[in-house]
Amino acid sequence: MKRRVFLGGAAAAVAAPVLAQAQAPGPVRVRLDTADGPIVLELYPDKAPITAGNFLRYVDEKRFDGATFYRASKVPNAPEFGLVQGGVQNDPARVLKPIAHEPTTKTGLSHTNGAISMGRTSPGTATSDFFICVGDMTYMDADPKQPGDNLGFAAFGKVVEGMEMVQKILAAPTSPTAGEGVMKGEMLAQPVKIVTARRLPA
Repeated sequence: MKRRVFLGGAAAAVAAPVLAQAQAPGPVRVRLDTADGPIVLELYPDKAPITAGNFLRYVDEKRFDGATFYRASKVPNAPEFGLVQGGVQNDPARVLKPIAHEPTTKTGLSHTNGAISMGRTSPGTATSDFFICVGDMTYMDADPKQPGDNLGFAAFGKVVEGMEMVQKILAAPTSPTAGEGVMKGEMLAQPVKIVTARRLPA
């Protein structure tokens, strides 16, 4: 006959924080070594566990090694602001299954300067490709007051070192004819290689 074990009093008080720590890990830092220099990200799996966890899987399985930053989308009349996009671009040998969407209304994060977020078409289609904001772009946050697809994009961290590298990528020349749809004219003439992507020690 199996014995049932019940935690009470001091034992329960000790167990609760341990469980909370296991379910809500703190920030995780990742270093992207690019051909132009390093970019250090701080990810928030406690706030965006699905999205941050997906990105970390690409890192841990070295799927981002050899990927590129391939897009620089500049704000009209203010080209120092915009976003840079990178990832494996649906390479069948690297891409993983799409993940569930985590809107900013759920995570509490926002698309402010340096935020990293997932590219997508409809909600629930994000895979590997991500973007980094240069300047505040809070219009990319979820907004339930807006009609249609109002779930925004899934922010899950921010740049903590190397923002000058991101700005350099944004300023790089683009091809006027490459790309389709909203990306036309925004594809980098010379994509910037992500040499390695690795977790940093806690």
